[in-house]
Amino acid sequence: MTDATLVLTAHPGDFVWRAGGAIALAASRGQRVVIGCMSFGERGESASLWRKGYTLQQVKDHRRAEAEQAAKVLGAEIRFFDADDYPLVETPALLQGLIDLYREIQPGVVLTHAAADPYNSDHAFAHAIALKARILAQAPGVEGPGEVIGAPPVFSFEPHQPEQCGFLPNVLLDITAVWEVKREAMRILAAQKHLHTYYTELGSRRGLQASRNSGPNLGLPNDTYAEAYMRLYPQVTRELS
Repeated sequence: MTDATLVLTAHPGDFVWRAGGAIALAASRGQRVVIGCMSFGERGESASLWRKGYTLQQVKDHRRAEAEQAAKVLGAEIRFFDADDYPLVETPALLQGLIDLYREIQPGVVLTHAAADPYNSDHAFAHAIALKARILAQAPGVEGPGEVIGAPPVFSFEPHQPEQCGFLPNVLLDITAVWEVKREAMRILAAQKHLHTYYTELGSRRGLQASRNSGPNLGLPNDTYAEAYMRLYPQVTRELS
């Protein structure tokens, strides 16, 4: 494994709204971050573009351009799989592409969607196939480039309505140092402009929770911004702290 972070999302905006801070923070430390975007969100998350009379290809091109610009602002690389959304479904090409990406990147950390989302089944599917590809990428008998991967920890980023998705955050990531970078990336996503206020307020609210939970070790100020994550696999440690 390397110190690279792999972010696997269903649609282009997902990595900005939900993990933009984590991406920017890792990139600011000189770590490699690669985003694997399974679809362009062309059918399910581009209503404003369809109302303008865009064709399917125009919607895809627009969402791709937004995602590329946002990834650049955050300091990340981005790969597109162009699987159809609404619904996203498993195909041999998509699964093999994700396995190949794991093998290439050898990630130290993986970020993806929560396991359940009754409002968007694409998100739950992305979670499931991200874990499936991780397991297969560990197996020497599974075809793919390079060496098998280890067992990188997986973190689910926060869904839009966590209380409906069984999302129980057990990690609060302080992103104050890169908050303005995340905001700049959010402003690029004009196709989903209605989410700007929501995720600005969420960053502040999670930051307040991080401050209350930081204790004397961190002593975070009240103007902290944070993102919430749910760790999927046990943390291995030699001491509790």
